[in-house]
Amino acid sequence: MPREKRYYVYIMSSKSRALYVGVTGFLMSRVLQHKAAETESFTKRYNIKRLVYYESFQYVDNALARETEIKKWRRQKKVALIQAANPTWEDLGAEWGDPIRMLTADSSLRSE
Repeated sequence: MPREKRYYVYIMSSKSRALYVGVTGFLMSRVLQHKAAETESFTKRYNIKRLVYYESFQYVDNALARETEIKKWRRQKKVALIQAANPTWEDLGAEWGDPIRMLTADSSLRSE
């Protein structure tokens, strides 16, 4: 059975807590694009590279409606949303894109 398609509303932040709200069907790749600052944009200009919040939706219309709703909020309400789910503002995608180290039987013997 094919995997169900998901859509995401996400909030990215800079270290100084400038915020960006977006929607995507591919959260990991979109966050990696922000981290790489691939395009001239608001997120590149303000060094917004930390995923601090996201919500998942089954239907794209619901995700778009939620993105629109959050974008209309004052900053204080967006901050409260982030802090309720992620009080320390950790980068939820911190390890995304990092190389994966493969362990083999030989490598575990060498570390003893």
